[in-house]
Amino acid sequence: MSSLDYVLWGLVVVAAVFVAYRLVLAARAYWKFRGERLITCPEISQTEAVEVNARKAALDAFKGVEHLRLRDCSRWPERAGCGEDCLSQVEADPEGCMVWNIVHSWYVDKACALCKKPFGHINWHDHRPALLDADGSTVQWTAVPPETLREVFLTHRPVCWNCHVAESFRREHPELVTNRPAH
Repeated sequence: MSSLDYVLWGLVVVAAVFVAYRLVLAARAYWKFRGERLITCPEISQTEAVEVNARKAALDAFKGVEHLRLRDCSRWPERAGCGEDCLSQVEADPEGCMVWNIVHSWYVDKACALCKKPFGHINWHDHRPALLDADGSTVQWTAVPPETLREVFLTHRPVCWNCHVAESFRREHPELVTNRPAH
């Protein structure tokens, strides 16, 4: 092998390391900014739900640029094209404003209002917890508009997935349910 071959192989290795490094940065940006978040809209000082364009954030990170853009907002389409000043809140605390984290931190130290079983670690993909309203009806927390979650948490109590399924069945098929007195 000539010295030119060694130089070319060296350049290939350097380029491969550079591309691999940029791919790692892109992957980190994608995972950091994916998912729905709750922010306080600077225009109206109310909680709104936003979603960062995580794909674009990843592509920009690959290019070495840091510039976030929104993919969606609960005020759109009426307010589409705003200055997206809320993104500074996402940049300041990307994990703290993520809906999943807000919901998890609300449930984690609570027990089911019906069976009293503590929540602890929540398996989000299999058995999502629910909420119990003042009338005794349960609803999946994912059915609540994200921008209203904080207010809903003030008026509802936590319910485990098992109790939610049982109560939903009881509500939807009362003719199939036999109520037995508690011992």
